[in-house]
Amino acid sequence: MTNIIVTTGNEIPGKKISQIIGVVKGSTVRARNIGRDIGAGFKSIIGGEVKTYTEMTMNARDEAYNRMVNEAVDLKADAIIGVRFTTSMVMQGASEMLAYGTAVKLG
Repeated sequence: MTNIIVTTGNEIPGKKISQIIGVVKGSTVRARNIGRDIGAGFKSIIGGEVKTYTEMTMNARDEAYNRMVNEAVDLKADAIIGVRFTTSMVMQGASEMLAYGTAVKLG
């Protein structure tokens, strides 16, 4: 795999941005399942971390991130700056995880 720099910053120390390629993004939509909901319901009564939802969110974030990076690699970018994550509800029980940033060439 190609090494690509990914940062939430708008600059890369010691590097000069020579070209802005454009916005790159990756997303995934994940739905809850009834088994997890039952476990989460019990957890909400006693309190604490709902580990199945934590794991589901982490997996969704990783998938969105990887899709964003793959798009940048396809565009021959050297780096992605200004990376952000956002979520939104698509429908009852299903949410989108979106990763986005600006693909750039370094000179």
